[in-house]
Amino acid sequence: MRILRTIPEVRAAIREARVGGSTIGLVPTMGAFHDGHLSLMRAARAVSDLVVVSLFINPTQFGANEDLSAYPRDEARDAALAEAAGVDILFAPAPSEIYPEGFATNIHVAGLTDVLDGASRGAHHFDGVATVVTKLFGIVRPDTAYFGQKDAQQVLVVRRVVRDLDLDVRIVACPIVREADGLAMSSRNVYLDPAARVQATALNRALDAGAAVFEAGDAAAGSILSAARDVLGDAGIDPEYLELRDAETLRPLARVDRDALLAVAAHVGAARLIDNHVLRAAEAPNDREKEAGA
Repeated sequence: MRILRTIPEVRAAIREARVGGSTIGLVPTMGAFHDGHLSLMRAARAVSDLVVVSLFINPTQFGANEDLSAYPRDEARDAALAEAAGVDILFAPAPSEIYPEGFATNIHVAGLTDVLDGASRGAHHFDGVATVVTKLFGIVRPDTAYFGQKDAQQVLVVRRVVRDLDLDVRIVACPIVREADGLAMSSRNVYLDPAARVQATALNRALDAGAAVFEAGDAAAGSILSAARDVLGDAGIDPEYLELRDAETLRPLARVDRDALLAVAAHVGAARLIDNHVLRAAEAPNDREKEAGA
């Protein structure tokens, strides 16, 4: 595996690969690798001739009171994990490489970024995500880029950027990877002390409870959210948001009559955590049975 620091180095490596007809897979990351990141790398490795992982803690997606300075950093550990996962190039640029002096361009996706994390963290967050991902696509020019479903809203934003700007890259969302107790893997889990670590498992249990209501035949948003909220309350968690939204447009839903995103964000101990479940409208057997018997 090569560790490259500059855009010209990466472009030269990509040109060389393209001459030989290689396909390129890109995994954009901010480092602090865990099994969720490694699952993306393995997915890219399975189908790509050249796998590029970017390791860049993007300052433009952090707010003034967020954890940019404290965000976990261990490049040597990350590089070893990436190499073991079969990565060919680790692109680890300095901030000045991505945002040189005088940088003045910002990509904003209207609508999708106004809700959930956009409402909680501010418009700058997804502007920063959209801008840096578009830059990475321009630098690496991948055939396919891999993202984690845990960041479901981010995936939708990136897909909209690709669609609206006619970027020639396929976006793949890989399933959430969880700990044995159900906690979604996240780089921010390292902030959790033992008590908060146990408390944090309530996020997935709350989503499971909401999903169970749906699977039992009640597709009403109120019922689903109430069940999830009860679990969070029992764990002493006041969510930043707990919402049921259209899985593609993020419009609010009164009931699951199309694929829906049941999403939660909460501060647990020193960490801000997010999680989600996708509820598939086609997987409502009781509703179908009621309709068939009507």
